[in-house]
Amino acid sequence: MRPRELGQHAEIAVADYLFAAGFDVLWRNVRVGSLELDVVARRGPLVIVVEVRTRKAGGLVGPFESVGRTKRARVLAATRRLWDRHLRLRRDVERLRIDVAAVTFDRGENRVTHAEGAISG
Repeated sequence: MRPRELGQHAEIAVADYLFAAGFDVLWRNVRVGSLELDVVARRGPLVIVVEVRTRKAGGLVGPFESVGRTKRARVLAATRRLWDRHLRLRRDVERLRIDVAAVTFDRGENRVTHAEGAISG
């Protein structure tokens, strides 16, 4: 599987995971200027932005470790832009959180590991 296809499958897996956890997925691959956010979801008064990372089993660097300083800064900037531009998103929201979800593909199975509040700023 090509990296782009792997990423798309990972985003679908995370969206399904969040839906099963009671979230409404608002956007996938939402563009905010030159920046992009992987998944934006809402459950009641909580909105989460999720950076999706993936690695094949046995990779040298794990998916969480692959979110470096530059990536964190880009996700924060994109989240701020989204928040400023989409006023309807803010209606009845008490909390905005930025998470990271790691998807590992191993022998046809995918495993989602979700780290709440993994990016702050």
